[in-house]
Amino acid sequence: MNDQYYTADPNSESRPVPCAFPYRGYGLNFMTDAGVFSKGELDVGSRLLLDALPALSGDVLDLGCGWGAIGVAVAKANKDARVVMADVNHRALGLCRDNCERNGVTAEVVESDGMAALMDRTFDAVVTNPPIRAGKQVIYKMFADAAKTLKPDGALYLVIRKQQGAESCVKYLKTLYNDVEKLDKSGGFWVLKASDAKQEAMEEGHTNEI
Repeated sequence: MNDQYYTADPNSESRPVPCAFPYRGYGLNFMTDAGVFSKGELDVGSRLLLDALPALSGDVLDLGCGWGAIGVAVAKANKDARVVMADVNHRALGLCRDNCERNGVTAEVVESDGMAALMDRTFDAVVTNPPIRAGKQVIYKMFADAAKTLKPDGALYLVIRKQQGAESCVKYLKTLYNDVEKLDKSGGFWVLKASDAKQEAMEEGHTNEI
């Protein structure tokens, strides 16, 4: 499994491929690579998630950022957002740094396994296209950790394919957040917003059954 995009050091040979897409009036250009999710194109889920996002400001985390499509787009279109981009994949992090420079945006790029390196931080928004192939236990922990780090008016935004567990995901999110809503349901994906984290979800050491 060392070649999966959600591991630290993919073994696949580096084969950079460019990718470009428009977002809210900006033309964005990226370099992607093998061993990082969605080489050569913006995947449908991330596109739907980006299109559904409201204007964002303050501290915004792109969790599991890959080559940086979401974080760079958010930083470019939201001048008041302070974007942090986090991933466990070293190749992805290198691409993120280069893609920020390529698109003229400033963002903090952090190596983190899920939110492990970020639990002492707080965020106004956490945005993620979660690594479904890593398994339910991994992605649900990301959602639970987000609840612990969101500011009182903050929100988690995520996209998940219906056939890959969107309905059970909503049920789990409702154990963590008082408000869970669907922002979009199209193309076989659900874009979800979760906010108002429950007090018990924010308590140190608290875990929900998965």
